[in-house]
Amino acid sequence: MKNFRQKQRPRKNTLIPGCQRVKEAFSSGVILDRIYLDTRASGREIDEIKKLAAAKQVPVNYVPVAKLESFNVSDHEGVIAQISKVKYHDLQQIISFVVEKGEAPLFLILDGITDIRNIGGMARTAYCCGVHAIIIPGKGVGALNEDAILTSAGALEKIPVCRVHSLVKAADELHLNGIKIFASEMTAEKNVFDCRFKDPCAIIMGSEEKGIHPVLLKAADEKFKIPMSGDFESLNVSVATGIILFEAMKQRMLQ
Repeated sequence: MKNFRQKQRPRKNTLIPGCQRVKEAFSSGVILDRIYLDTRASGREIDEIKKLAAAKQVPVNYVPVAKLESFNVSDHEGVIAQISKVKYHDLQQIISFVVEKGEAPLFLILDGITDIRNIGGMARTAYCCGVHAIIIPGKGVGALNEDAILTSAGALEKIPVCRVHSLVKAADELHLNGIKIFASEMTAEKNVFDCRFKDPCAIIMGSEEKGIHPVLLKAADEKFKIPMSGDFESLNVSVATGIILFEAMKQRMLQ
């Protein structure tokens, strides 16, 4: 079994090397997961790629040339794009679509989740529990690659994923649309079963190591914990997500 905690080298058939080919990918509408750019790369074409990436909210990873060479593709000219296996959606468009259907939005926000096994499991549970979309940051999250899709049992190809430049700004956008934000925080006083998930809401899940970033945590309207009878540090984040989302689904089914 693969150890998904280790960073996997991207498959060659998902890579686009070279400035001209990367620009053509942008112009033809190819959905890109990220751009790998040599830290020393410069020039007009490089600047153009940076602008295109910023406009399309495609993360740029600045890496040493040795990293690019390790991908084993030729003529990369200091830049390699990776094709996304997941189609990304605009957050506001998803909100509007859900509201127009007459449903109360339910979103899952992933903050700092890097283990793709956890991401896959969380996506699978989210899809089964009626989550309308998963919101991820451009950086600081595990790549939604073929392995992530495999661990999600294909759920990542079915549930909308919104990739945003800033989760804090995404929280502002959710608030402007009347969507309440809950944060899972093990030191909170309120229990998950006492939260009202029937109304439009988004739930933030942070990494097991660092939790939710403090700035994003401040943006939450309510914080809650999952009660545990045993004396243990915390639950696996994918398991915790399952408990929370099934509570949300139960409340909505009983409404």
